[in-house]
Amino acid sequence: MSKPFRRILLTGAGGNLGRRLRERLHDFADIVRLADVADIGPAGPNEEVVQCDLADRAQVMRMCEGVDAVLHFGGVSTEVEFAPIMQANILGMVNLYEAVHKLGIRRVVFASSNHTMGMYETSQRVDAGMLPRADGYYGLSKVWGENLSRYYWDRFGVETVCIRIGYCFPEPVTHRQMVTWLSLDDLVELLRRALVTPRVGHTIAFGVSDNPGRWWDDREARHLAFQAGDSSARFTVDGGQPFAYPPEDDLSTFLQGGAFVTTGPKYPQ
Repeated sequence: MSKPFRRILLTGAGGNLGRRLRERLHDFADIVRLADVADIGPAGPNEEVVQCDLADRAQVMRMCEGVDAVLHFGGVSTEVEFAPIMQANILGMVNLYEAVHKLGIRRVVFASSNHTMGMYETSQRVDAGMLPRADGYYGLSKVWGENLSRYYWDRFGVETVCIRIGYCFPEPVTHRQMVTWLSLDDLVELLRRALVTPRVGHTIAFGVSDNPGRWWDDREARHLAFQAGDSSARFTVDGGQPFAYPPEDDLSTFLQGGAFVTTGPKYPQ
């Protein structure tokens, strides 16, 4: 079978997820264009490397030229002061979607975050039809990105799958990480479904493996036909103890955002 795309773009290629995804994306396209604000080194076989500041509209336009689909993982990914979040996650998102629209790119996969819903209690089952309740400036910037991508679908027909990514590291070590864990294999499969599903419109999906105690209901994204193949049930936490519900003794365990609900927002005095 031929690959689904001639050329795809991965922004944020120097980040935690970008580095881990790099080798896994070659099944999706003949050429993988890798972009980051930092120097990520030379291109490998069937790769292109572009250094780009998302806040620079001209650079973003050049970054997107000749691309068939975009995996947008670029931007600030932690709770920091508002100014860098505004430049990368808000202005950068506008620049990206303007380029996508003007260049006729029809499919974007946006790396959103579970922190869009971080102020919901851990006892609640959350789905994509519920109002966002961000837990800081970072989560708010992802809510903005989801809404902006919805506008470009409604106004210009640019299809987007927004993935509210959970804890995507090799191994969970806390109760919250056990609930929200997303294996790399499951992320790659979710990206594949987001790219090749014939019609996605504007979809919000939760990026999470088949874990015990899940907080998120993915009914709004069932048309993607994503089936998680992994589960955090094979891990243990707290010195070898199996999964158990955490005590509700502070906000970081009572609310889904975890530590983000107590560390942000940050604003310089």
